[in-house]
Amino acid sequence: MNMKMTSSREVRLAAHPTGTLLPEHFVITEAVPVPGANDVVVRNRWFRVSVSTRLMATHGAEAVKGIPFPVLKPGDVLADGAIGEVVSCPHDSGFRVGDLIYHPLGWREYAAVDASQCVALGNEPIDPAAYLGHGWTAYAALTRGIQIREGDTVFVSSGAGAIGSMAGQIARKLGAGRVIGSTGTKDKAEWMKAELGYDTVIMRNGRPIIEPLAEAAPDGIDVFVDMVGGEQLSAAMACAREGARFVLLGALTAELNVSEASLRAPLEIDSFQLIIKGITLRGYSADSDATEAFAEWLQCARRWQSEGDFHLTHTTFHGIDSAPRALHEACAGKLRGVVMVAL
Repeated sequence: MNMKMTSSREVRLAAHPTGTLLPEHFVITEAVPVPGANDVVVRNRWFRVSVSTRLMATHGAEAVKGIPFPVLKPGDVLADGAIGEVVSCPHDSGFRVGDLIYHPLGWREYAAVDASQCVALGNEPIDPAAYLGHGWTAYAALTRGIQIREGDTVFVSSGAGAIGSMAGQIARKLGAGRVIGSTGTKDKAEWMKAELGYDTVIMRNGRPIIEPLAEAAPDGIDVFVDMVGGEQLSAAMACAREGARFVLLGALTAELNVSEASLRAPLEIDSFQLIIKGITLRGYSADSDATEAFAEWLQCARRWQSEGDFHLTHTTFHGIDSAPRALHEACAGKLRGVVMVAL
């Protein structure tokens, strides 16, 4: 591994946010990666920006099962899924210079990654959103967490987000008869119907969320894919049909709490609804429970894309300098689909 390593710019946490996450909470520094004996040196080409970083950057944060990057302290380099090109590697690593690989050390231009954490992506052209996006999370949740049945009415909270934008489309491909989503703005609602095929998109508009949900699903819902928690989970329970299946993938009400991101998302629910209606309520993490689903997801995504009505939705920023702004806007709910930075 004899090479003259160039310096690499990387994004570090400058200070714990105490309110709204701002670009000023991060700093871009330069460093020269120092590879170990088993490390592959990678020039990153794309990396993912996840809103869960807000939670990990909070003072007193704790490691969370299902969030594949560590708690951040001031001075730490951020990390998330990335796709990069091998520029140097041990001769027995199984990789070659020029290979594209997936690995967990984004948020930097160059990374020294243990070979065991690298996955080769082959020689064919790739769509980075298929690998960095959360389509496989939604796919695993709807095929392993619960199962879609033919004709189901499905409700997806945060339907324009990284998971929700995929869950609605995947539910339809798996046989759902009616797909309802929620979002916060009219332009996102129109986009979800036009681009993602949602039948109806609900917004609060100053009312309790149960009111537009009951109007959109007068006969009730069979499946709820939840990224939000709070009032939307309570409303879904009230509108559930007998035998409804709920799969909970996140709790943005807690993760993106402006005053203090938290692992606590308290909610008062009517447990009699669970009993009387026979509702299945399951928390699910694809990263922990269904890693084998990834290859299956890629096959399905390619087939569905070839059919012409399936979109790997994403918002792409360019250059390492744009990364803090990308995270700020993602946490503010301004973006659509998975958020990526191209280098």
